[in-house]
Amino acid sequence: MTIKKQPALDDVLLRPLVENALTEDLGRRGDITSQATIPADRQAALQITARQGGVICGMDLARLAFALIDEKIEFIAQVSDGERVVAGAVLAMVRGNARHLLTAERTALNFMTHLSGIATATQQIVDSVAAYPVQITCTRKTIPGLRIVQKYAVRCGGGRNHRLGLDDAILIKDNHIAIAGDIKTAIQQAQDFAGHLIAIEVEVDTLAQLEQALDAGVSLVLLDNMAPEILSQAVAMCKGRAKTEASGGITPATVQAVAKTGIDFIAMGYLTHSTTALDIGLDFSA
Repeated sequence: MTIKKQPALDDVLLRPLVENALTEDLGRRGDITSQATIPADRQAALQITARQGGVICGMDLARLAFALIDEKIEFIAQVSDGERVVAGAVLAMVRGNARHLLTAERTALNFMTHLSGIATATQQIVDSVAAYPVQITCTRKTIPGLRIVQKYAVRCGGGRNHRLGLDDAILIKDNHIAIAGDIKTAIQQAQDFAGHLIAIEVEVDTLAQLEQALDAGVSLVLLDNMAPEILSQAVAMCKGRAKTEASGGITPATVQAVAKTGIDFIAMGYLTHSTTALDIGLDFSA
């Protein structure tokens, strides 16, 4: 599958994330190891290298990490976010004050390894279900403060985003239904509130609840924690009436069975809370 290139996130969105990370790392005295071992005027050139193959994400965050420590550091990108690379590929070259390069190193790599891990896992899952007409989406199960870049990484891997927050779509879940009284009441109140520009999705976990939701006129249903055989029945019930989304503990090992049911979307918290970092390093070039 060819991954569609995603528009880069603006620096104004990324800068606070990088500033917070650098502040956390610098602490009260700064990088005392580099100060102790490297002359203040020493210059160096280093390469950011992929030590395993995958999909790259976080290049602009890495660039900002170096720039915020020292605006004179030269950051020369060799790839863009969303590109697949092989092990050994040079992702960027950085040149400048050696102390400052090493001070920014860990923050730059933390962003790149984490986000590239998400992008790579997403790409692998998207590829695994490519034979089916299904879209892979992420959820709100993200690390606090990093949602915008984690969801960007999912897009770089060929996935799609579910709602970004509580304010951009209505998702009626089990507790909303319980407190509202029933599914019909919750849906009617949501429809009265939403207007014509806000999407409404309803979560159900039984076929009986699904029928109630469909009768109330929803156009998107979240089928939660249903076994594949029940999902297949639910998808059949929704044909021509509503789009379908599956969720609930779906992993790379189970995603194909879910995709085979004919579901429209598969929501996976796994993408942002359980993926493994991609191994990326910063290597000294003599």
